[in-house]
Amino acid sequence: MSRPEDTLPPDLHYNDTEARKYTTSSRIQNIQASMTHRALELLSLPSPSLILDIGCGSGLSGEILSSIPPSDGGPHIWVGMDISASMLDIALQRDVEGDLMLADIGQGVPFRAGSFDAAVSISAIQWLCNAESTEVSSSGRLTRFFNGLYVSLKRGGRAVCQFYPKNDQQRTMISGAAIKAGFGAGILEDDPGTKNAKLYLVLTVGGAAVDGATGDITGVVKGMDDVDVLDARRKHREKGRREVKKGSKAWILGKKEQMERKGKVVKNSSKYTGRKRKITF
Repeated sequence: MSRPEDTLPPDLHYNDTEARKYTTSSRIQNIQASMTHRALELLSLPSPSLILDIGCGSGLSGEILSSIPPSDGGPHIWVGMDISASMLDIALQRDVEGDLMLADIGQGVPFRAGSFDAAVSISAIQWLCNAESTEVSSSGRLTRFFNGLYVSLKRGGRAVCQFYPKNDQQRTMISGAAIKAGFGAGILEDDPGTKNAKLYLVLTVGGAAVDGATGDITGVVKGMDDVDVLDARRKHREKGRREVKKGSKAWILGKKEQMERKGKVVKNSSKYTGRKRKITF
């Protein structure tokens, strides 16, 4: 069975028909509710918060954010962004409580710095791994998204993104882009090795603690099973401090990586990258 992100871009796939079918499916509603509650558990918000719902669709997750009782730290205020106008139209018809924005997360997260206490995303960010044209790279889309998300969260803020990677390469690509943006990143897998496996990317923004909660990923996932903590920020900082000779292979690879982060398409590297041509007569 083909994955929807392999067939059409999300704004075309989720047309009026698909958006209505998605929203009215009791199976999808139950799965969405379960994953949203799990994301909130990982966020561990002690009080009502302002949350960004990334890929909010028709507002299924947003309804849960609005209905969390005070005893569990809610209800939360939320802002949703999605690329599908059809999905957002259904959200408006359902009279959801959150504010809605039509936007492509692959072009960034267009909010002021420190706007949100937390962010949640259910089944959305794997779409960023598919570039719709040769003019745009998936790595560039991921970079713009995570850079924008990092800036939009308060210091000590958190984000939980549930996603379905196609393979280990996509999993590494997504977590690597989050780490490069500055996040502390951990991947939690529920029901590993089964067809019901669910992956959650748990992200933290370093800085002062918020309401007594630590801003580091190790505090968020402490004591949890099946958690792999990935935090290569120190490695990247040390790498950046090394002096690289201009024109060397390391310098060229660094420039290529910089261009990819800006969304530009660059030639593949090979064993010949950075080699000097021999002088011929």
